[in-house]
Formats: sequence, structure tokens, C-alpha cells
Amino acid sequence: MPNTPRRLVATTLSLFAILGATACHAFETEAQPGAAMAQSAARFLETLDYSQKLQATFSYEDPERINWHFIPRERKGVGLWDLKGAAFDSANALVASGLTAAGYQTVLQVRSLEEVLYLFEGGDEAERRTKRHPHKYYISIFGNPAGKSVWGWRFEGHHLSLNFSIKNGKIISSTPEFIGANPGQIDAGPGRILRVLGKREDVARQLLKAAPDDQQSKLWLSKEAPNDIRGGGIAQPVVDDAKGVRYADMTPEQQKLLKDLLAEYLTAMPATVVKQRMQQINKGGMDDVHFAWWGGSELNEPHHYVVQGPTFIIEYNNTQNSANHVHAIWRNLAGDFNLPATE
Repeated sequence: MPNTPRRLVATTLSLFAILGATACHAFETEAQPGAAMAQSAARFLETLDYSQKLQATFSYEDPERINWHFIPRERKGVGLWDLKGAAFDSANALVASGLTAAGYQTVLQVRSLEEVLYLFEGGDEAERRTKRHPHKYYISIFGNPAGKSVWGWRFEGHHLSLNFSIKNGKIISSTPEFIGANPGQIDAGPGRILRVLGKREDVARQLLKAAPDDQQSKLWLSKEAPNDIRGGGIAQPVVDDAKGVRYADMTPEQQKLLKDLLAEYLTAMPATVVKQRMQQINKGGMDDVHFAWWGGSELNEPHHYVVQGPTFIIEYNNTQNSANHVHAIWRNLAGDFNLPATE
């Protein structure tokens, strides 16, 4: 089951000064999430039959490990919709081991949106059911979770790609981390509105609107938004020089909002991963974290933004389906998949 908040890890206290109090909920405690992942992965494999285990397992060096994408497509691994009973439960437990309670809830919501698409889209019912299903998500294990050498796992399907590498019980890579939402908003009337990634949009828009007049042209780069994020399906981040306004040049209000935005992205990951990412951000320098915006400034207008520092990049896009279709990703500029970015 997903980790629940019980106490804050002492080593995360120094991070609050950077992210602010709103980040507290990101730091749900888990002393050794890498070890928990190994235990969950081993239990999961024990529940599979011979054929399912062949589908689910690969060597750590297998090219499949970096064959990722967030689009609906045929995938390797073992699908949730092929599992029952203990196998299905242990698969979900493995996914939960890589997330906070908030992150696991987000994953469930993203998966539930497949039922909405199934209802909205036309065409043959059987084809729609095959294409759109909340259990059409796949787990792949790379290497041996019970061994001491590096191993990894992936949970992936439409609008989700979670990728981890673990060595000696420690998480050594947690990117690319992709979460999307289609529809981005479901309005079922007063008090019944669901926006799975709504805060990622709202806080960024507040940051845009908090820009002083003399900063607008540098932060708001174009009234036209790119069609999508860069690097979908590519093993390493696609980046150029950071654009927009630096944290060091922002007003105090903007700086707080940028911290809040980072905190919103970090809420899905265990405290250990948050600590690792923040250590890298600190090492590169928070002052050099940039924020840039493209597209319209109002709800339901196509828009796109990038948060980029020396060590990471967040890219967010909401342009499809009348700006009701969100793609968002966190990538490590030193290299995703526990591989150097130069490879």
C-alpha cells in the first residue's frame, strides 16, 4: 500500500528553507524506499506464473529499459489487466512503493481517466475497450531485485512513465518521471470538478502573472505555445540554454511561487528522492533556476512552461483538446535511466 505520512525525516529539514512550508507534504517518510521496492518487486515476481514472469523480466542492460513513452501503444512487460488476485495486488503494491500517498493517488486518477476517454471516443466498442482501459499499464523488472547489483523497474502506460534504478537498496535514478492527464479537467457541476494536475498549472500561471511589467517580455516568451514537450520517447533530455527569468532576479512573491511549483512536482516522490533532487538543485544553485512561459495566460488557453536549472528540467504542456490535455515531465540533466546524458 502507499506510504502514509508519519514523521518528517530529519535530513529533509534543511530543504524547507528552499521550498518553503508548502513543501512539507512532499516529505512523507520512508527510510529505505529502494529496499522497499526490492521487497515489493520480489513479492510481485513470486506471484506470477512462468509465462508472466518471462514477460515481466529483462536484463538490466536490455535496450527495453530505455524504450519509454507516454502515448497509448503496444508495450512489453506484464499488464495489470492480465493479473488477478495476489498478482494484481502485489503489482499495485510495487507501484505504490515508488510513490508517496499523494503520488499514488495521482497515478490512480490518471488511470481512471482512461474510462472517460473510453466513453468519449467514437468507433467500435471492442477497439475502444482495448485501447482505453485503466488496467492497460505494464510493469517491467530489469535485473534481479534480490541481488546486490543494480536493477530497475518501470511502470508505464498512457500518460504515465515511472522509471527507477536501485543499487544496494538505494535509489540511484528516478527519471524520466512523466505524468499526464486527459482530460485535464472534468466538470461535473459545482463541487464536482476534477483537475488531476491542476496545481501544476495554477501555481505556474500565478508566477507568470506576478511578473513586473519590465520582466514580462523576458519571462513570457511567446503568445504561441509549442505543440508538446520535447524528448518524448527519447532516452535523454532534449534541452537548450535555459530561458526566462532566473530565481535570483525574481521578486520575493515570484520566488515563493517557484518554490511552491517545485514542491508540487516533488509531492509524488518519496522523501529520499526529494532529498537527492534538492541536493542536486542546491549544488547547481537555486539562483540559476529559470522559469519561462509560452502561450495564453488564462484557463483553457493553450500554454507551455519550462522550469530549468543546471541539474534538472521540468517541461509542461497543455495545448491539445482545447488546452484540456496535460503533459508534464521531470528529467535529470546529468542523465536519465542511470546513464550519462552524453550517451
